[in-house]
Amino acid sequence: MSKKRYASVWDAIEATPAEAENMKLRSALMIAIREHIKGKDWTQAEAAERLSVTQQLVADLMRGNIDVFSLDALVKMAISVGLKVQMHVHEAP
Repeated sequence: MSKKRYASVWDAIEATPAEAENMKLRSALMIAIREHIKGKDWTQAEAAERLSVTQQLVADLMRGNIDVFSLDALVKMAISVGLKVQMHVHEAP
């Protein structure tokens, strides 16, 4: 039995490289936003107001419910709390 190694859990569980990359980007944004909220010591209600989303969405974010959020929505949320989002594109190995 051979064991295949993956660079990321997303590479292992997603059906295509594009889907894996989308999940990597979404998870990175979710982590950054969540850490920003924790660093500011905001309640979920305060975070919801600043993010212009419902408190339930903030709860989903804090729990890591990635399927609730699109990449576009996460970029908007990050910008709304003062984070700068950058993307680097390069040729795959």
